[in-house]
Amino acid sequence: MAEDIKVIVFKLGTEEYGIEVDKVQTIERMMPITRVPKTYAFIKGVINLRGVVIPVIDLRGRFNLEEADHTDQTRIIIVNVNEMEVGFIVDSANDVIDLNRDSIDTPPDVVGGIKAKYLDGVAKIGEDRLLIMLNLPEVLNKNEIVQLESLEG
Repeated sequence: MAEDIKVIVFKLGTEEYGIEVDKVQTIERMMPITRVPKTYAFIKGVINLRGVVIPVIDLRGRFNLEEADHTDQTRIIIVNVNEMEVGFIVDSANDVIDLNRDSIDTPPDVVGGIKAKYLDGVAKIGEDRLLIMLNLPEVLNKNEIVQLESLEG
């Protein structure tokens, strides 16, 4: 019998995505981001979170989705990727659910314009809800991680 995992659900536009809770450090409200020159466009800069400098990535930009204005629902999800803390800007993060691993299917080649390599799978929730599970190590490739490590404090 497959195990249940806890997943944080967040939105980019109308699509719902999931990250396993054990990879998430904290979820923060939007805060001022210090721009850093000569970085990838989707790297928005760094934040100072309780004395720790954390690079911040706009997931919409990372996935080549249309940019959207930040609202009072916008959140920064602080995750641990490859031994490094990184913040992901998302439209909203409002749910933690239990998900059975058996409900996660292999992703098709492209889901909502996002390449399959960035995804761990697609989970069916109930009758009409799909949750796109992110593959965090692939969301950042090695070159990008090297660039982020130089920003991390």
